[in-house]
Amino acid sequence: MADDQEKDLQKFLKNVDEITTLIQEMNSDDPVVQQKAVLETEKKLLLLEEHQEEDGCKTTLNKTTISPPQAPAENADELSPEAFLASVEKDAKERAKRRRENKVLADALKEEGNEAFVKGDYETAILHYSQGLEKLKDMKVLYTNRAQAYIKLGDYQKALGDCDWALKCDEKCTKAYFHMGKAHLALKNYSASRECYQKILEINPKLQTQMKEYLNQVHLQEKADLQEKEAHELLNSGKDTAVTTKNLLESLSKPDQMPLFYAGGMEILTEMMKDCTEQTLFRIHGGFRIISDNEVIRRCFSMTGKDVVEETICVSVLKLWQAVCSENEENQRLLMMYPDWARLVPSLLTSRVLAIQQESLALLVQLAQTENGRSLVISHLDLTRLLEALLSFLDFLDKKANIAMGLLTDLALDERFQVRFQANLPDALPALIGVLARCEEDLDLFREITYTLLGLIMNVCLQVPFVSEVWAMEVSRRCLTLLNCQDGGILTRAAGVLSRTLSSSLNIIEEAVRTGVVKKMIKFLKTGGQTASHYAIKTLAICTNSYHEAREEVIRLDKKFNILMKLLSSDDEILVGNAALCLGNCMEVPKIASSLLKTDLVLVLLKLAGSDSQNSAVQLNAGIALGKLCTAEPSHSSRVRMPTQSSSLRSQEMNFHMKTGHQAWVPCLCGSLWCAGIPWKPEECAE
Repeated sequence: MADDQEKDLQKFLKNVDEITTLIQEMNSDDPVVQQKAVLETEKKLLLLEEHQEEDGCKTTLNKTTISPPQAPAENADELSPEAFLASVEKDAKERAKRRRENKVLADALKEEGNEAFVKGDYETAILHYSQGLEKLKDMKVLYTNRAQAYIKLGDYQKALGDCDWALKCDEKCTKAYFHMGKAHLALKNYSASRECYQKILEINPKLQTQMKEYLNQVHLQEKADLQEKEAHELLNSGKDTAVTTKNLLESLSKPDQMPLFYAGGMEILTEMMKDCTEQTLFRIHGGFRIISDNEVIRRCFSMTGKDVVEETICVSVLKLWQAVCSENEENQRLLMMYPDWARLVPSLLTSRVLAIQQESLALLVQLAQTENGRSLVISHLDLTRLLEALLSFLDFLDKKANIAMGLLTDLALDERFQVRFQANLPDALPALIGVLARCEEDLDLFREITYTLLGLIMNVCLQVPFVSEVWAMEVSRRCLTLLNCQDGGILTRAAGVLSRTLSSSLNIIEEAVRTGVVKKMIKFLKTGGQTASHYAIKTLAICTNSYHEAREEVIRLDKKFNILMKLLSSDDEILVGNAALCLGNCMEVPKIASSLLKTDLVLVLLKLAGSDSQNSAVQLNAGIALGKLCTAEPSHSSRVRMPTQSSSLRSQEMNFHMKTGHQAWVPCLCGSLWCAGIPWKPEECAE
């Protein structure tokens, strides 16, 4: 008996899986697939019914029976199979039509729900989504949207239920897993939340960066929850320090006390914040709210001209924040999310009171020491005002200036900073230019600051094209001037900035060539290290690609291409690729290709074009240079041997189609063929 029940169950589950697949096809955007699925579903239901009658399967389905067209009772038994199937097909078409009509209604209700959601009217949004599901019960977006609305209302269990239904419609619905992860996190089901985000990664590995942040949120909240449990245990034990923290915060919450009363209380609290448990007690007893909402303390911070007492209050608060937030991620988060914090930080950094400047800078540096802290700073502060405030420290030429620039450099290395900074580029970067101009006046005095500032500019220049060509021009001019200094570190970084800014404008390239940038870059290639050589050859590749005078200058300074040929034999593929590009550009100068007939340049380029380089630009740029060489001087073609089928390339097989004497065609990254005589822009292929 038990075996029969097991067989029935397995048979039922198999049938359910098959029907589930058909339902998903019924939801397809392709009407042909949809109609076919409807018909197949109807046939499947009929077969299930017949099968149940034959073998007595005890498992039943809640299904809809299809009635054939009504016929006279005496002829009912004579209905032919063809007629029956025709009736089934007709009924399936009617069902498909009703589904399409319901889909239109459900879509309209979804849009109404979305409009209500945007307005913050989550109850109305839920109502519209529910009405849509009455029209179309397997529309997953209605489930996920309603789950999101439930989360906004704090009804996490209902949100989880809707996510389950969405996954029944589509087992790979990442949006359902995302909302499910948020709901589990709110319910403190940390393992379940973590599993949801990891499941998203399995479905779509490209979401690695986003899911890393959400998994980090789970980790931090779980850690904060554990901290709070330990803090409550300490408080319940009656330990003096725990009770004192609570009592001190209660005292500080009293309104209208003398300012020094609050200053004294905060100094005592600061001394007590020796470990994570004390910091957590501060948090769970509302310490951030008590301090930040205190009217006397707020008034002290808002005063432009502060007396001694007001200065004492401000410094006491900043020291307390440092003590409370030291290595405590949850406290850092609460501090950074406080409404007035983003507005307050820049004004504190530019305060006329030296102690307030020092403590606010120390707090910011403390926060930026960890990835989580940097993320909070980047997400919640006004980066333009922050930049201006930090640059103001350069007026002092002391330790604070170096700390401020070091902080800016650390932030600029973060990709999130670069993305947000680019959005505010026109407003923020003039301040950088002003400081750079001031540093040029006395490089000996401003050496460290100039070095750090150039590093910062290099990092913010990683995103191209630039928002402002005017700014790029000004930066380039400053760096061209700095190329005349004798400091190797500043020279290298100035060249690095130029290698990023020159390509933004032909006017910038023209001015750079006129001021002797080609000669300076050739000198870098002769005497500089690897980093300087990277910047130099890239700069030369950009200049020679766009400006004929630059090509002639390279040829004049490196007549037999000894320097560039040496780079072609380097193990550094970046140097090789850009050297090949620069050589190809120079082949456009008349008669230069003929002067190279006695060199082995053809063989070198051919070898590189068929090499196994990891960087495909090496093969592509070498191929373009070879094509231009043979076009300019057809005699070189006799030395070219076609790559065989055994020639290996990393991402594609390169074949050269040579037209005798005049044209050479080579493949570009986009897959098209480029004539070697056509000007080629470096941004159209990899460096």
